[in-house]
Amino acid sequence: MNWNSAADFFAMGGYGLYVWGSYAAALALMAIEPLLARRRLRLALQDAARQGAARAAR
Repeated sequence: MNWNSAADFFAMGGYGLYVWGSYAAALALMAIEPLLARRRLRLALQDAARQGAARAAR
């Protein structure tokens, strides 16, 4: 494609909303995933520690 201006580039021939919206959604998910993974790890470690303490108390 040939764009004559930055506005034409960002409009992407009328599909800019879909293109840039897809990039924004992918970027948001890639930013959130490590945070969620860290939270799941922390919760799993806490659960394992609780289970270990419960077994030790028997």
